[in-house]
Amino acid sequence: MSPRQDWRLFLPGPVRDLPADLAAVVAGVALTLVATLTPGLAGTPLRVVVGLPFVLFIPGYALIAALFPERGPPIDADEDQDRIGGIDGIERVALSFGTSIAVVPLLGLVLNFTPWGIRLAPILVVVSGFTLVATAFAASRRSALPEEERLVVPYRRWVAAARDELFNPASRTDAMLNVVLVVSVVLATASVGYAVAVPKDGESFTELYLLTEDGDDELTADNYPEELVRGEPASLVLGVGNQEHRPVNYTVVAVLQRVEVSNNSTTVLESERLRTFTPRLEHNETWHEPHEVRPTMTGERLRLTYLLYEGAPPASPTVDNAYREVHLWVTVREN
Repeated sequence: MSPRQDWRLFLPGPVRDLPADLAAVVAGVALTLVATLTPGLAGTPLRVVVGLPFVLFIPGYALIAALFPERGPPIDADEDQDRIGGIDGIERVALSFGTSIAVVPLLGLVLNFTPWGIRLAPILVVVSGFTLVATAFAASRRSALPEEERLVVPYRRWVAAARDELFNPASRTDAMLNVVLVVSVVLATASVGYAVAVPKDGESFTELYLLTEDGDDELTADNYPEELVRGEPASLVLGVGNQEHRPVNYTVVAVLQRVEVSNNSTTVLESERLRTFTPRLEHNETWHEPHEVRPTMTGERLRLTYLLYEGAPPASPTVDNAYREVHLWVTVREN
């Protein structure tokens, strides 16, 4: 018994009896699920590398294998000869791409009308289930055919032909063309790999906003306090979102200002510092901080302002020197 047969004995019977191309389809589905759902691998380039064939080729190949289980005509077959049953390799590959591009959006459209919606987990389940069912039909239909009519993917012949073409070229011109081809494939693969592994950073920015809590402890951008009482707390929720593509140490200074607006110019007449916050956020991290402010300054149309800085704030925080600012207009009355 050969070593290859030994390790295959550990596989389940249905998998062990699958033709090589259909076993590769099942392996592609399993690898995609592992690369997509495993926490440590979900954010790596492996997810993209296995995800693209999973969406663009594998479902269509399984369906075409179920529809056309027969062996295709040989390469040197007469074009005028009547073709019965199977399709050739080029047609099979082209139909696999086209069918995948047609089937996957249809599955997504069906999901859109279900309670699960178009999300990662439902899409994985539906596309994987469709592919495995089509693979089972393909294996069943292929095994029902006489052995000489079954589709067999000639992997060994392809590998041998490629090895002879690369290492035993017929002429010096063929050898040069082979070198150019190999270099082109390596460069193309390296370019795609670099683009996947080192994606270009998008726009860098930081979000700063204020929220309130409703009666169900849900955060909402509504029902902001308009009238405050001197010395009594008013509840707000401060939000900061880091989209700077790097970790950032932030400082947020809350101040209450008496301002004068004239000719599109705002002059701060008096300022009272209320709170200071110093969150540290990783890229794509959001921070919410419920807090209370207790104003001691009274008056109408005072500006409750939150000034955000990267790092330490200046000695005199103002709207002009802040990286981001958000404010509310409030009235503070005596108790």
